[in-house]
Amino acid sequence: METQLILAVILGIAILLFLILKLKINAFIALLIGSITVGLVAGLNATEIIDTVKIGMGGTLGFVATVVGLGAMFGAILESSGGAKTIANFMISKFGLKNAPSAMVISGFLIAIPVFFDVAFIILVPMIYALQRKTKKSLLLYAIPLLAGLAITHAFIPPTPGPIAVADIIGAELGWVILIGFIVGIPTALVSGLLFGKYIATKIHVEAPEETESTVHDSLPKIGITLGIIGTPILLILLNTFRGQ
Repeated sequence: METQLILAVILGIAILLFLILKLKINAFIALLIGSITVGLVAGLNATEIIDTVKIGMGGTLGFVATVVGLGAMFGAILESSGGAKTIANFMISKFGLKNAPSAMVISGFLIAIPVFFDVAFIILVPMIYALQRKTKKSLLLYAIPLLAGLAITHAFIPPTPGPIAVADIIGAELGWVILIGFIVGIPTALVSGLLFGKYIATKIHVEAPEETESTVHDSLPKIGITLGIIGTPILLILLNTFRGQ
């Protein structure tokens, strides 16, 4: 029975990856197909599969939707106001052009807390292009740290959907998820982003594409306000977690 369950999970993951990466099927539909496949291979009948998907998905979404929705609102505020660029500009001004990769990994780590990965990357792509044109170094020197910071925060720290869903499934407090996410995520971002980025940039030289028009904000918000928007929900979650200890 245990072997059957393990095979069911492996097959479900394989089908999910195939549907999304190869056939380019919508992730939600691919997840449904993968879930049904796992249920069939595990030996559940049709009624049990439907009930399991309904209860599991409904229960998780009931918890996740509110937090993700509020997080998306904060992200939209930062996107529309130019807050993401404010953070990146502030980091570069403090670290200097020489240490711009460090500024990028920290910027990505902070910005991805309220802003979804793809949106944050699109917002900051012009900045790493500008850095490459100015320094003439490989674009990977700035892109890899930025991507590492964005990806690790997106995977480890709420209010992004992944860590919230995991916290709900295993019954973990969001405050602890945030703290452990920071503890694990920071060294991971430094190694996979900063160190690897510097290494691969010496091996592969990539030029930024020709300069194109980008969205220009008349005035960017102050760094204090921007960090306040990011930090407020995290602070409230942590206070709630430790109040219950």
